[in-house]
Amino acid sequence: MHYHTKRGEAIRRMVIIAMFCAMAYVAMLVIHIKVGFLTLDVKDAVITLCGLCFGPVSALIVSVVVPVFELAVSSTGYYGLIMNILGSVAFSVTASLIYKYKKTLWGAVVALLSGAFLMIAVMLVANLVVTPYYMGVTAEAVREMIPTLLFPFNLLKAIANVGVVLLLYKPVSRALRKGGFLPRRVVKEEKGNEALAKSKSRFTTVIVAAVAVLLIAVSMVLIFTVFDGVFDFGISK
Repeated sequence: MHYHTKRGEAIRRMVIIAMFCAMAYVAMLVIHIKVGFLTLDVKDAVITLCGLCFGPVSALIVSVVVPVFELAVSSTGYYGLIMNILGSVAFSVTASLIYKYKKTLWGAVVALLSGAFLMIAVMLVANLVVTPYYMGVTAEAVREMIPTLLFPFNLLKAIANVGVVLLLYKPVSRALRKGGFLPRRVVKEEKGNEALAKSKSRFTTVIVAAVAVLLIAVSMVLIFTVFDGVFDFGISK
């Protein structure tokens, strides 16, 4: 019986990972904005949702699998593969690891901000190492792009992904619980305070959703106002 239980859990975990891989890949195809040689998408948000729900190991697996499949529609080759894996791992694994030990709203905020900060730092360092080979330029030329392109772009990309996670985490986790993929949450409430607790929960949900929409809107507006280069929408890179 124990063997069948563990086998069932392993199969369910494989199904979940495959599902989030598919969703992250579709998100990359649908929302795909080129800014120079950089690409803005929200697949990291989907990967992070997987990590918040099922742990950092799941986020790590999806962070590697999706960029490998992304090679099929990418012209950046292995350079892009390296950058995608580094960025996704830095953001999603960091956020899900912190949230694993602090599963509260503020824990989620700290986790996402930490993931965003680390992703920006990792991408700047990675650009200094990888971009000179990819573009055939000097490291000095890449350093000159940091204040005008690399830092603001990665900052806005991180803000957009944080906003998407905040917006989707509640409905995604609720759907997964209804589908039996996550255990149902048991909330202990004092007798007579059920209505008050539900009212507070709804208010918090509305505030978080509003902040999330604001973050997404601000990041998108700034992307199109800060950068005056040519934008390309599509799956080709």
